[in-house]
Amino acid sequence: EAERRIADIEAEMARTQKNKATMGHLCALKARLASLKRTVVEQQTKKSTGPGDGFDVRATGDARVGFIGFPSVGKSTLLTCLTGVHSEAADYEFTTLTCIPGVM
Repeated sequence: EAERRIADIEAEMARTQKNKATMGHLCALKARLASLKRTVVEQQTKKSTGPGDGFDVRATGDARVGFIGFPSVGKSTLLTCLTGVHSEAADYEFTTLTCIPGVM
């Protein structure tokens, strides 16, 4: 039953166009798919004594993230470590005065 529903959801995701208008529907399908897969894994682990196979959630899409916080707490240092983009940092407050885009 659950495997059939998983296959149906995956088929619907494959035939749904990916754009801004359908993003909410696709996200709801992904959430339902993860819930069903979690249920299948839990049922398998209850039946067997060994660990289950588990499942992977593939990272898709893109996002924009902004760091907001108090002065001198390490926002620019974190951005530099995560993305490799050089960001001006000094021992005084308000060193970073402009937006610095970085890509992960």
